[in-house]
Amino acid sequence: MEFTVNKLSKMSGASARTLRYYDEINLLKPAQVAESGYRMYGQEELDTLQQILFYRELGFPLDEIKGILYAAGFDKERAFQSHLAELNKKRERLDVLINNVTKSMSAMRGEIEMADNEKFEGFKQTLAAENEEKYGTEIRAKYGDVVVDASNAKIKGLTQCQYDEGERLRVAYEGKLLSALEIGDPTSETAQEACDLHRQWLLVFNPNYSKEYHIGLGEMYVADERFKAHYEKMDSGCAEFFRDAINAYYGE
Repeated sequence: MEFTVNKLSKMSGASARTLRYYDEINLLKPAQVAESGYRMYGQEELDTLQQILFYRELGFPLDEIKGILYAAGFDKERAFQSHLAELNKKRERLDVLINNVTKSMSAMRGEIEMADNEKFEGFKQTLAAENEEKYGTEIRAKYGDVVVDASNAKIKGLTQCQYDEGERLRVAYEGKLLSALEIGDPTSETAQEACDLHRQWLLVFNPNYSKEYHIGLGEMYVADERFKAHYEKMDSGCAEFFRDAINAYYGE
C-alpha cells in the first residue's frame, strides 16, 4: 500500500511540513517521488516513521534518531523493547504524580491528613527519574552504578527544607554564572562564587562529592551535548566558560 504525504500525515499525526522536513534531512525518505512531484511512502517508511515518533516522544533529538535507525545492525524488536521499558518508566512517574495530586485534593477537602513533606514526594521522585533518563548512561559510565544509585537515593530522601535549599542554590549559582559571563573572565571573583555555589548545590544532591567529581562534571558539561545544551540555553559559550571556571576554582 502506498501513502501520500497528506495520507501519512493524517494517519500518524505528524504534519505534512514535518514529513517534508524529514525528507530534506534524510531522516525519512519517500519510497519514490511520482512524476507529479508527490512523495509516496510504503509500508517500510510507515514503520520507520513509527520508530521516529517513538524516539521523539522519549525526547531524542533528530540527529540521534537518525544515527540509531540507520546504524548497522539496528534491531527493530529490541527497539520496541527499549521503547516499552522507557514508556513504563514514564508511566510510573506519572502514577506517582497522579497519586500526589489525588492525596492533595483529599487533604484539601479534609478527608485525610497529609504531611508537608508528602506534598513534594512526587516531584523528588520525578527529579531522580528525569536525571536518570537524561544523563544516567553517561554518568554511570563515568562514575559507576554505586555513585549514581547513592545520588538517586539521596534525592528521594531529601526533606522539603533540603529540597528548597537545593533550588535556592541552583538559582543562585546560575545567576552568578550569568553575571560572570558578562565579565568574561572565568577566574573572576564572580565566576568563582558561582563555582562555590555550584559545589554547595552538588553537596545537597550527591553524597559522593569530590574535587575530581566536580571537575569531571565541568568537562562533561562541554563534552556531552545534552549537558551542554542546558548551559548554552543560558548564554552562548556558557558551558565552556563554566568548565574553565570550575578548573580555576581548583587551581587546575
